[in-house]
Amino acid sequence: MGTMTKITTVQQLNTALEATSDKPLLLFKHSTRCPISSGAYQEMESYLQAAPNENIEYGIIYVVEDRPVSNEAAERLQIKHESPQAILIKDGEAVWHTSHSNITAGALHDHLT
Repeated sequence: MGTMTKITTVQQLNTALEATSDKPLLLFKHSTRCPISSGAYQEMESYLQAAPNENIEYGIIYVVEDRPVSNEAAERLQIKHESPQAILIKDGEAVWHTSHSNITAGALHDHLT
């Protein structure tokens, strides 16, 4: 079972992005105010409880509570902010991303294995 590490500061984000030269990171941007995001969060949890790729780190940014971190991620990765959003990062670069109802346990499994 995998777990998502909560990223609450720009420094934590920077450290996580730097570490992607060793191990990819799937970054999940989640809004606690959005029912679509709640559904995507449940899909993430289903994926992580099943058979997640152990060669990937998993991080979560709460976009309402930690807006500066969310904005920095969008700017650094040059990906328009959406919520919910899943972004796969390797060597500090976004290599795949999706959002909203496209975030499903099946889609995550397909793209992360």
